[in-house]
Amino acid sequence: MKVTILQENLARGLGIVSRAVSPRSSLPVLSNVMIATDEGRLRLSATNLEMGITCWIAARIEEEGSTTVPARTFVDLVNTLPGEQVALTLDASTQTLNVRSGTSTNDIKGIDSQEFPPMPVPELDGAVQLNVVDFKEIIHQVAFAASTDEARPVLMGVLIIVEGDRITMAAADGFRLSVRNAILSAAAPESLNIIVPARALSELARIATDGDETISMAVPKGRGQVIFRVKDVELVSQLIDGTFPDYQQIIPRGYKSRTLVSTASLLKACKQAEIFAREGTNVARLEIKPAQGEMEPSEVEISATSEETGKNETIVEATVDGSGVLIAFNVKYLREALEVIRTPNVALETSAANAPGVVRPVGEDDFLHVIMPMHLG
Repeated sequence: MKVTILQENLARGLGIVSRAVSPRSSLPVLSNVMIATDEGRLRLSATNLEMGITCWIAARIEEEGSTTVPARTFVDLVNTLPGEQVALTLDASTQTLNVRSGTSTNDIKGIDSQEFPPMPVPELDGAVQLNVVDFKEIIHQVAFAASTDEARPVLMGVLIIVEGDRITMAAADGFRLSVRNAILSAAAPESLNIIVPARALSELARIATDGDETISMAVPKGRGQVIFRVKDVELVSQLIDGTFPDYQQIIPRGYKSRTLVSTASLLKACKQAEIFAREGTNVARLEIKPAQGEMEPSEVEISATSEETGKNETIVEATVDGSGVLIAFNVKYLREALEVIRTPNVALETSAANAPGVVRPVGEDDFLHVIMPMHLG
């Protein structure tokens, strides 16, 4: 293999694929990134067997070939190379990759590419086409609510349902639920009901730039995988086996009070309360107070107490429709939900101190977030 490539392109490609490198693996080759020539371009791939990322970069290829080199060494080296151009030359007999740029010459010991797990050849026929900007926003509004508890693998994923021209994504961790609906630009060839690891979707949102128009999503039959293709990058992820909980059962059917409040004001109050609440169990109390008379405004009082650091209390003006209630939430969860809402105002629907609360953007009915209450103590 003999290849010349721009340093910034190589660094960008490595930055994309290296997130799929396995940091702790019994197979040394999984700590490596694969470098291969592919139809006039350079192909970089990395995998941890659950997720794989491949990126194609423009390069001048003089000799075909492939190898794998330790990802961390190669990434750190390329990021510090002095020249604009990087020359890569492989000695196939010793699997040593010579990396030359400007006045810098380096030899990296590699492992034969035959030992690298084969990356699937995508079948993008019948793929669902998703608008990049919309899909990134949906991931942003849903994936954060997935669980990180490996004891419940199903909840570490995001449920994706595609029917006709509608897509629904949902994630839950037992304490909260995020659901987002959207309309596709074109109807999907067939219905889908899959659970994709939240981490893979977060990586996809990071890889896709807003300039890219569409993401193709394909689920090859019988492989237990989903493949996303965006421009010159492909992300393959194992699907999570199992049945996602019936999230519709978790969403309250009604409410006793609906509180309209400025998203920014409530978010700021939650951030202040969290400074004190994080010392303990993250509990913040929300006292929703309807107007008592013509002159009295409705308000929400958010408070948090810590035995070590003290207490915080913030009053936010609101419009309350219904009865007052005193309810406690995990303030981190409430803050994270408010951070993904774009509308100026937000509605908080509550029924009782021991019943879930629902957060909805005012003026958009395609997103909702359910938060379980905490014990008032």
